[in-house]
Amino acid sequence: MKTIKKSFLLIFTLVFIGLLTVDSTAQNTNAGKTGLGVMIGEPTGITLKSWTSQNTAFDVGLAWSLSGNDDIYVHADHQWHKPLEVEKGSLAFFYGIGARAIFSNDTFFGARIPLGLSYLAPEAPLEFYLEVAPVINLIPDTDGDADGGIGIRYYF
Repeated sequence: MKTIKKSFLLIFTLVFIGLLTVDSTAQNTNAGKTGLGVMIGEPTGITLKSWTSQNTAFDVGLAWSLSGNDDIYVHADHQWHKPLEVEKGSLAFFYGIGARAIFSNDTFFGARIPLGLSYLAPEAPLEFYLEVAPVINLIPDTDGDADGGIGIRYYF
């Protein structure tokens, strides 16, 4: 099991590096930019988001459970953002589709549907977000689960 975890962490790191090189010619000031940050909840860990257009982005996370075990969580989502009216900054409702894997004594794999709110600060390269993601586990058994939390990302 440790070999699987190490191999997956290496692959995930390479995906992170690959997403850092994504470029876009979209109109949005965040399009083509990448944000790195932390997510707190279940699970807790690091998050990376790369904008692909004015209203779409890829989001990936590498995390662990706060329940005292040494499970490793990995997710990758494609998100669509619907802007909401605010006086300053940029507030959007987002939804998406993605996948989640949990590496523990048993490996779990499933589909997730992230839903949430994202706020891009007007004067700093920061994003604050709140997310809930229902999950349908497919392997080893079919059942339901959920992820959720709050987070912050710094854009560079």
